Amino acid sequence: MNFFTTKVSDEAIERVVQVLRSGFLNEGAVVKEFEADLVDYLGAPHVVTTNSATSALHLALIHLGIGPGDEVIIPPQTFVATGLVVLHAGATPVFADIDPETGNIDPASVRRKITARTKAVIPVHWGGEPCDMDTLNAIATEAGIAVIEDAAHAFGAVYKGRMVGTLSRLTCFSFQAIKGMTTGDGGAIAVQSEEDAILLTRRRWFGIDKTRTPVTDIGERSVAIDILGYKYHMNNIAAALGVGNLPDHPARLSRRREIGATYLHELAQVAGLRHIRRRADSEGGFWLFPILVERREDFGRAMKSRDVPITVVDRRIDKHPILGGLREDLEGAARFDAEQIHIPIHEDLSDEDLAKVVESVKSGW
Repeated sequence: MNFFTTKVSDEAIERVVQVLRSGFLNEGAVVKEFEADLVDYLGAPHVVTTNSATSALHLALIHLGIGPGDEVIIPPQTFVATGLVVLHAGATPVFADIDPETGNIDPASVRRKITARTKAVIPVHWGGEPCDMDTLNAIATEAGIAVIEDAAHAFGAVYKGRMVGTLSRLTCFSFQAIKGMTTGDGGAIAVQSEEDAILLTRRRWFGIDKTRTPVTDIGERSVAIDILGYKYHMNNIAAALGVGNLPDHPARLSRRREIGATYLHELAQVAGLRHIRRRADSEGGFWLFPILVERREDFGRAMKSRDVPITVVDRRIDKHPILGGLREDLEGAARFDAEQIHIPIHEDLSDEDLAKVVESVKSGW
């Protein structure tokens, strides 16, 4: 039994082979095809792919003009990339507390953290469970700040009947190897306006507008770069994995949700264990299945003795010296960090393995 799995469809393998045989491996027609497929799946007006979710988050910050002297509010319960991209932009990360029963950013704490220097908030749909986006968007609108969603865990998640990726101006996704939808490594930004999409597409490749850059008689592109850009584009190989894997994603996500529903029901009455509070009006991405347990070390030893893989995927990132080193006591984050642990949830988990996990947890620790 594995904790994570990497699933690549036969169609994805065939599409990658086609790209390799074509000799055109860089960004090209297959990237555009994948972006069009993502638009169809998410229902977002535009999607700009990147080579990682980290690149996507950094591009979003730079695109919004965020830099030195600015503050960006983020949760401590996330992967360190969410904080590092703020530093890469030259801005200062400010940590809002989380709800200790969900692991997601607390809107009330966000409101308290806003200052004259605040330019954006990055809510993280942690584990795939959507944040309270209505409240966060309302707070951001009132304060005149941007919302950049970190949906690295939440591809396919639904908030109040709307796909994550259609809820705010910029939403960043991850297609890293062990995510529910993979391109090996990769990311994307779901975008609501054509203007944003055009500029982000330029920024991901050195600021160059490929669609409007003429080629001279000697085969040279006449380039006049006027915006800051990076080498953040996706290539055709990664996009081919995406084109081939995306059709299978709904079934894979359905299996994850089925496993999640089993855990929620079967483990509801286990002494010393609580489920995180999940939104009744939404459907999570179920990339992770966190539980909150008493005596976590004892729980971990018991599961390992029964050959059940467990882990703590993300710990609070405000502890890192580069991000400030616990400058403030965040009670919600401290509680969650002390209790969270994760049990396997992926589409390759067999019914037999699922039953083993359930029985092992029910047996106590």
